[in-house]
Amino acid sequence: MLHVNDININYKRYGNISGTPIVLLHGWGQNIEMMEPIGNNLLDNDIIIFDLPGFGKSEEPKFVWTIKDYAECIHKCLEKLNVKNPIMIGHSFGGKITLMYASMYDTKKIVLLASPFKKNIEKLSFKTKMLKQAKKLPGLDKLSQFAKKHVGSTDYKNASPMMRNILVEHVNNDITEDIKKINCSAIIIWGTNDEAVPLSDAYILESLIKDAAVIEYEGCTHYAYLERLGQTINIISSFIKE
Repeated sequence: MLHVNDININYKRYGNISGTPIVLLHGWGQNIEMMEPIGNNLLDNDIIIFDLPGFGKSEEPKFVWTIKDYAECIHKCLEKLNVKNPIMIGHSFGGKITLMYASMYDTKKIVLLASPFKKNIEKLSFKTKMLKQAKKLPGLDKLSQFAKKHVGSTDYKNASPMMRNILVEHVNNDITEDIKKINCSAIIIWGTNDEAVPLSDAYILESLIKDAAVIEYEGCTHYAYLERLGQTINIISSFIKE
């Protein structure tokens, strides 16, 4: 555990500690284990995965955090771990934090997995759509029970008042102007059948970041990175070595 911003934050660090630091950030209502399928296949690198505050074994924030607050918290955690200039990989909510982090701190590269970044017009329906797609997860028979256990563990209906308020803050927070400050290279992976965050957003992101490329996964959902895990690992591995 790390004690940062008056809360305890759970994390897992493994792989090659002297290798390239890779930080993995999960989506809303999830935890470390949702990002382990990526981390477990990049063991030549220094793998660091966090339970974001309010999820998994990490404590909730003591006030309503913005995306910037989450990015600052991750930065403080990495400072405690003596990690500088990391490669950041984020899915959904974790991708939005990744975008904010890269706009504020030295970041080697970023990988964005279906990352929202602008105000969600339908507001909390984002959560409903995300969970609906998670239940389907086509081609993930072996991971179906895993996904059922680890996706949506903090639903809006069952969440604490604090996490509900943070979710509202998240879906209403547009970080477009912050994204324009990002200077590192980005790979943007997106499923063509993503109902939580539309594919069109991927191309807006691409236009906002100076050096970015979109990779579409035909027929995949908001969890495209898991649906085609092998392809995701190959893309990230090549990106790391560039």
